[in-house]
Amino acid sequence: MKSKARWTRSWPLALVLAALALSACSDPNLPQNTFAPAGPVARKQADLFWPVFWVAVGVFLVVEGGIVWMAIRFRHRRDRDRFPAQIHGNSRLEVGWTILPAVVIAVIMVPTVSLIWDLARPAGAGALNVTAEGHQWWWGFRYTDEDMRTSYDQPIVTADVLVIPVGRDVSLSLESAGGLIGGGPEQADYAVIHSFWVPRLAGKQDVVPGRTNRLVLRADEPGTYWGQCAEFCGLQHAQMRFRVVALPQAEWERWVANQKRPAVTPTDPEARRGMDLFLNGVSGGGQCIACHAVGGTEAASPAGPNLTHFADPTHECFAGCIWETSDRAALEEWLRNPTQAKLGSKMPDYNLTEDEIDALVAYLYSLT
Repeated sequence: MKSKARWTRSWPLALVLAALALSACSDPNLPQNTFAPAGPVARKQADLFWPVFWVAVGVFLVVEGGIVWMAIRFRHRRDRDRFPAQIHGNSRLEVGWTILPAVVIAVIMVPTVSLIWDLARPAGAGALNVTAEGHQWWWGFRYTDEDMRTSYDQPIVTADVLVIPVGRDVSLSLESAGGLIGGGPEQADYAVIHSFWVPRLAGKQDVVPGRTNRLVLRADEPGTYWGQCAEFCGLQHAQMRFRVVALPQAEWERWVANQKRPAVTPTDPEARRGMDLFLNGVSGGGQCIACHAVGGTEAASPAGPNLTHFADPTHECFAGCIWETSDRAALEEWLRNPTQAKLGSKMPDYNLTEDEIDALVAYLYSLT
């Protein structure tokens, strides 16, 4: 009687919890909603998911329904003091539950393998080629086509935000970079596995040290698509996010033209002082150019995010896309104590004064 009363009290709570769990998947406008594909790759994957899902639902209902039926049909009763009749060696059942799962798996396997082959094909002619580098803990993007070189003869490089044109295939070469400050080939010894995932544009693809994996994606409509690392890669794995900004053709061409230019030399006195601190060192002896590049200046290190166009409108976020670039307070806090703002950050704390922080922020916001 006690167990029955307990069940009577608990089943409404179970229904409420189930409803809440299901409602978590109900908003189609979530930024990483894999059920709202916005490109052909994600759409093909969704088209495969749904039939496989319903097959799995059917299997679940048959198996679990059978278990529930047997549990009720053959449950113990007070007026029954023996086990039900046992069945041994029923050839029809054994053949049936061997053939039926094999048929189900075969039905699922054919379109699955076909899609795997389809998605493994190289991008067609005219694709935009980009190398995506997974660091600890941020993403860097290097545009490798010849027509994407800057006026100072370097490839266009961005951090945290991948900018692409609408309606054009993007061929991504995925590489794992090291996490050490200072750059150099020894970084490869500290590379770890990441996973590149933009749910609305494409499925996950591992990023493995010492190996280049490929992924093709395309956005069919303008917008910002959120992504993240989907493979545990260390202390700040959950804070290793990025965004893909898809631009219409005219805006894309303007973006490329701006990215090819060197960094703006500021005219504002505060920003000019920040530039001097950035290039020549701060009062504590640290140098920003040890880790960061600013196109058209002597700052050329690849160890940290490229800051050439830090304040460009498309560069919406920084530090693994934890904060919006427009959030001045967050940027100041990041410079004030990066390891506290992002635990385990590779960016050193140079003990900047408040005046130095103000000047550096002014300089960063001048880099449009």
